[in-house]
Amino acid sequence: MNEVVTRTLSGIVYIALLIGAILFSEYTFQALFSVFLLIAVYEFCKLYTINKVAGFGIAIAISSILYFIHNNSLNTILLISVPFSIFLIVDLIQNKPHKQPNQLQKLTHLIGYVILPFLIILQLPYIGNVYTPLLLISIFIMIWCNDTFAYICGKLLGKHKLYEKISPKKTIEGFIGGVIFTQIAALIIYYNTQLNASLLFWLVLAFVVSLMGTIGDLIESKYKRQAGVKDSGAIMPGHGGILDRLDSIIFAAPFLFLIYKNFYF
Repeated sequence: MNEVVTRTLSGIVYIALLIGAILFSEYTFQALFSVFLLIAVYEFCKLYTINKVAGFGIAIAISSILYFIHNNSLNTILLISVPFSIFLIVDLIQNKPHKQPNQLQKLTHLIGYVILPFLIILQLPYIGNVYTPLLLISIFIMIWCNDTFAYICGKLLGKHKLYEKISPKKTIEGFIGGVIFTQIAALIIYYNTQLNASLLFWLVLAFVVSLMGTIGDLIESKYKRQAGVKDSGAIMPGHGGILDRLDSIIFAAPFLFLIYKNFYF
């Protein structure tokens, strides 16, 4: 019972902090997610035995360089991040035994899996140059909806494993349930918000959230299995680390931004 209470209270604090920072102003949002980025870098460096000073230095250097070339920075990030994400998907499907990666390979994973997606997340609430917090909150609502109903449907109906080698508890029925209820959430958002986006935009966005969010969860599970740990960190009692909480949006972010570019802007 104590663990349930701890997990519940920790989750409430996390959601309140997240939504509060996003709604209060674009500066509090940027500050919070910049802190999340540094924590995620620390956690990944610990998972992958990367020198933490080097990890922080690379994160700050890349962020600074892209800030000064702001006009073209997102296209540059997408050109690197999307192919790397596809590489991670192929690697996940193949599930071959891994040799111990060298330091350069580890740093490549840090940049491609953590740093660049976080820099994209920092741009997700912006439509053009206008800060639109409801857009990012809607994405988080769909992510939470997918996670919650995938778990519930998996518990009630789950018979067929989704990818047992990586995540034994995930089921195909749970995944389908998550997709269906996330589509319902997208419909509710579409009919109850003033955001100037089409129904097709929201339905496509919801499907990408479900698909890429689930794949992101599996990929983070693979990283943790390789490291021999249950959680990426312990900053959130009962929930693990920042990577554990944000794994879905971290992996989905490049693809979500592609949806923006093709269906919204």
